[in-house]
Amino acid sequence: MTEKRMSRWYFGGIASCGAACCTHPLDLVKVHLQTQQEVKMRMVGMAMHVVKNDGVLALYNGLSASLCRQMSYSLTRFAIYETVRDMMGSGGQGPMPFYQKVLLGAFGGFTGGFIGTPADMVNVRMQNDMKLPADQRRNYKHALDGLFRVWREEGTRRLFSGATMASSRGALVTVGQLACYDQAKQLVLGTGLMGDNILTHFLSSFIAGGCATFLCQPLDVMKTRLMNSKGEYRGVIHCLTETARLGPLAFYKGLVPAGIRLIPHTVLTFVFLEQLKKYFGIRVKVSHYTQCCPANITKDDSSLSECQTRHDAHPSGEE
Repeated sequence: MTEKRMSRWYFGGIASCGAACCTHPLDLVKVHLQTQQEVKMRMVGMAMHVVKNDGVLALYNGLSASLCRQMSYSLTRFAIYETVRDMMGSGGQGPMPFYQKVLLGAFGGFTGGFIGTPADMVNVRMQNDMKLPADQRRNYKHALDGLFRVWREEGTRRLFSGATMASSRGALVTVGQLACYDQAKQLVLGTGLMGDNILTHFLSSFIAGGCATFLCQPLDVMKTRLMNSKGEYRGVIHCLTETARLGPLAFYKGLVPAGIRLIPHTVLTFVFLEQLKKYFGIRVKVSHYTQCCPANITKDDSSLSECQTRHDAHPSGEE
């Protein structure tokens, strides 16, 4: 028997907050690009425009709302996904099949997306506020002030404006991040060329970030437009048709900055999460055979016997 560390339910939220602090300027530039009615600026030009007009600290506008969003949206989806995954994998039957990871990720992401919608909307508004004329700016002091003012001035229903898009995007990005990360990590470890170290975590999370960016970008564009609107869209279908009139590429507006933001965010999130798990995770006892050959352990005892035989022949793990 050997000792293994398992993630605590709140580690995902903490790791996501750490990543958000590093990638927030990229997220802000992405929102600015997506809310352009016509393509006037690219990524670097938009970043320089923000710094020139409002200063370097303007790149961190809405940081409090971003952290609030991570502690609602990301904490929920990670808690659901990792808790259920660890419970299903605790029977010594090896990792979950990929389709189960996808379904679990979609459920966790949809739930987290809905719960995080209010903070997400305030985050988008605070980031986009500087683009508005001075007399039209909302000037939220921080995330909680924004949430309270939206509730008081626009009603509870407005807090969940764009919830359909946010939940759908949450499902797709969680499939891309969590399910693809687990699968990529399993495949990388299965090659035997790399161990469970930070390089493996980096490579697996980089792959997951790319998958998540491609899957969620169209919904991300529509979600941003809905949340930043002042009543010009009657609903999701109207937003869809209006965006489609700008051409099919309008759904992938800001794809490069979205990838530049989401991929580092995904990498940092999982690197932080793995380190939190390594040093502060829950200690559990597992069979060395299950730990060294997780991909081969099934309900069929023959695969376990093969792993035991191979381990007994090479107790140091070297073949």
